[in-house]
Amino acid sequence: MIQTFHVKTSTQTEFVDITRSVQEAVKKTGIQDGICIVFIPHTTAAVTINENADPSVVQDMVMELNKIVPFQDPYRHMEGNSPAHIKASLLGCSQMVFIESRKLVLGTWQGIFFCEFDGPRDRKVHVKVITNGR
Repeated sequence: MIQTFHVKTSTQTEFVDITRSVQEAVKKTGIQDGICIVFIPHTTAAVTINENADPSVVQDMVMELNKIVPFQDPYRHMEGNSPAHIKASLLGCSQMVFIESRKLVLGTWQGIFFCEFDGPRDRKVHVKVITNGR
């Protein structure tokens, strides 16, 4: 079964720590051990795992992504959100995390981030837990 929750973003580019929401989705499944897949069903948003202890890490990531893929460039896509599509492709639409004893197996400083590149918007996050080959 797929668990779905929503993320409401408030700015054009924003990283939202969704670790707690993913953990809650995992607990709802009742599965003790397995693999959690976090999937973002949007072409201008992504998901990543990185440090969630110091907010300056996220600020630095956004700053560098904006240097790599600037907002203003001679993009051809008529909607005007080409940078969002490119950034989403660079980071990716899914992440996998092990589950042991109904808990996400993350490093001490790791968190799961929803990455908004075309906000503000109301977005979906899908979580699927797999165990015993199912």
